[in-house]
Order: sequence, then structure tokens, then C-alpha cells
Amino acid sequence: MTKKQIILAAYVGGVNEHTLWEHPEAGSQIEFSTFKHVAQKAEAGKFDYFFLAEGLALRSRLGEIFDHDISGRPDTIPVLAAIAAVTEHIGLVGTINATFNEPYELARQFASLDHLSGGRAGWNVVTSFDAFTGANFRRGGFLPHAERYERAEQTVSTVRELWDSWSADAVVANKETGQFLDSADEGRFDVQTSQFDISGRFTVPRSPQGRPIIVQAGISPQGRDFAAANADVIFSPYSRLEEARDFYADIKARVEGFGRDRDDLKILPQSSFVLGDTQEEAQEKARWVTEQQLSPRTIQVRLEQVWNRDFSDIDFDGPLPDFDPDGESAPIIEGRAFTYGDRLATVRRWREKAQENGWSIREFARNELGGVRFVGTAAQVAEEIDDFVQNDGSDGLVIGSHLTPGGIDEFVDQVVPILQERGSLREEYTGTTLRDNLGIPVPERGTRAPSAFAV
Repeated sequence: MTKKQIILAAYVGGVNEHTLWEHPEAGSQIEFSTFKHVAQKAEAGKFDYFFLAEGLALRSRLGEIFDHDISGRPDTIPVLAAIAAVTEHIGLVGTINATFNEPYELARQFASLDHLSGGRAGWNVVTSFDAFTGANFRRGGFLPHAERYERAEQTVSTVRELWDSWSADAVVANKETGQFLDSADEGRFDVQTSQFDISGRFTVPRSPQGRPIIVQAGISPQGRDFAAANADVIFSPYSRLEEARDFYADIKARVEGFGRDRDDLKILPQSSFVLGDTQEEAQEKARWVTEQQLSPRTIQVRLEQVWNRDFSDIDFDGPLPDFDPDGESAPIIEGRAFTYGDRLATVRRWREKAQENGWSIREFARNELGGVRFVGTAAQVAEEIDDFVQNDGSDGLVIGSHLTPGGIDEFVDQVVPILQERGSLREEYTGTTLRDNLGIPVPERGTRAPSAFAV
């Protein structure tokens, strides 16, 4: 049986509980040297792509900026364009919001990045509906929650139509007259949907990939369908094999349900690691990292997001609260993606798990809300990652470290060579574009993804 080739991506985490930005060895979260270091080191490890998240609003608690999340994030596109100039092979994937950006500018940005990088661009599509984020755009609450994926799907579809408005050989070089179009129809578009009514001429000729990679994250039924119909890569929230395999099987089945090949959508969970010379050393280090990540203040905020109640007086050494969450009041915590689904079901599941194990709030948090996924010697971590992927927990991993930017170094230097020796990771790049390296074919020009929603 042929082994699956592990897809690897590297990310720079924002200032949150996962990043120990107070650590004496930590670097800046916003200086270009940080992004450059991670991208170049990941490229040395033959990673598929470098990933940047996006934060359109600083996180808050009860209307005040949460004091552990104040650094912010530079705009994604300029950072990736700069990285394109100092790398040669690694893909460049950025998060840009489909709710607060228009298809024309999105299509121009990513087609331009694809040209600048020689075919390495990817767009992580996210959505928003809340007035908290919308206030920065004078659109607070303008989009009903139920319509956010409808708009996202129409945005992606429209962007792809703009990318497809140019044929690959539309621009002809002529030494005497310069470049000229061989057809008067190149770049023309006319889109009318429930969200958009636009027409004109697209200004960016067809890029090396034709269509940059589309990445998405979603665990709700709507989110899963959107990804299965539209995405090339989906972020998985599951890093434990049993639940990860269930998610993997469900997404692949949905992909086939939309008439696509199951291998045309890659599934990647975000994962962290801690290495040691021995298992015991690594476990001790991981315990320390988790304690730093999940301070009492952070645990409080994580619980408040789900219960939507003020836990200022909570006893961290006592049990989880025995009362239900408040699903009617305005959110206490704003700016954090809510990934838990049903509040009441989540609280009940957490409470059962804590009671079953006799955990206090502090113990529950460190076992269920945080912690490092892969812990051990380099050989142990490589084996566990390989087993996870080969057993259909995912198609690969999005790797981050608690230490920015140098944390990735030991993974590339120690774990990557072992994965290569196991035959699960490339030793050299085999393609010239991100699509080539991911093994995702370019859809035929003009083809439309099946709709996941009635529009």
C-alpha cells in the first residue's frame, strides 16, 4: 500500500494563549523578520505552505480589550507579497474575510499574489456576521447569521469567475508594439446574485495557477457543506485520532456527494509540538508550556465564551459550574471565533467529562482546552504524526509553536528528516505551484462549483 504523503503548513500564531509572547526568547509578532524566518525555515523543511491568520478587531471582554491579545496583526496581503520575494517554493496562504471585502478586490489581490509568487497563492475564506467586527466597516450587524455562508459561497464563485475571465494565452508579446490582447472579450464579467450585481473588465490576466487555492474552516453542517463544495483545503479542529477520523470520513463523503473527487479536498488540523531528549523531559516541558498558555485569566475567558456569564469570582480548584449557559444576552467575549456549536450541549459534555475524571476547572482546562498535541522525542513525534495521517486522521498538519519565531526550527531540524526517512514527506519540491505540490488539479476554466445552499 502506497503511503500518503504528509502535507505540512506552518503558521505564525497571533498574540493569544497559544503563543508565549512574554517568553525571553520570543520575537516580535509584527516585524517582517518574524514572518520571513518562519517561512524560510518551513521552506527548508519542504513544507507545502506558510499561513497567516487575520484579526479584523481586537478581542474584548465586557467591552474592554482583553489584555492578553493586544498586539494585533498586520494586513495579510502585503506580508505575503513580501515573503514571495524571499522564498521560491513554499505556498503563501492568507486569511481574508469574505463578508467585509468585495469579489473584485479579492480577485485582484490573490491573482496579483499568484503572479508575484509564480503560482503559490492561496485564500483562506472566513466569514463574519457580528456587529462587533462589522463596526470597523460601518456594517455592524448588516448580514444575518443565516446568510453568512450564502454570501461566502457567492463571493468565492464570483472571484473564480473573475479569475476565469482571462484565458491562459490572452496576452501576446510583441517586441514592436508591446503586449496586446488577442480577444476583445478577455476579462469581461457580468455577475448578478442575491449578494452582488457587478459587471466590467477584470484587470489581471490569468495567473500561473489559474485559480489560487481556496482554504476554509468550518465545523457546522453549513460550514462542512461549504468546504466540501468549494474548498481545496479545510482546517480540521480535531487532533485526536478517533474524532479526527470521524470528521475526515464525513468531509470526504460530503465532497463525493457534491460530485468531486475525494482527494481534491485536503484536510489539515492545526497542531503544536514539544520535543525533548527523552519522553519524560518532553512531557515535563509540555506541562510547563500548558500552564503558561492556560493562566487562570485565560481559563476564565475561555469558559465565559461558552457560558456567556461573568466568571470573575470563579474557583479554579472547584468543579465546573452546574448552571446552564446564557444564550440570550449579548456576548461577554467578542472577537474570538465561536467553534463550539451548541452552548448547552457543549456545557453538558464538558461537565460529564470533568465529573467522570474528577477534574477541577483548572484540571479540566489543561486536559481539554489546551495542551500540546505532539509530545516526545523527535522520533516519537514523527511516528505519531505519521500514524495519525496514515490512519486518516488528516491529510497533513498545520504546524505552529508556542515560541515565535524560532520554535519551528527544532521541528524542521529534527522531525522532518525522520518523516523523510519514513517515506512520508518529500525530500524535494516536485512541482512549481502550490496546486502542484498539494496534488490538487486546476479545474477546467469556466467550471462552477456545485452550490451548497439555495441562493
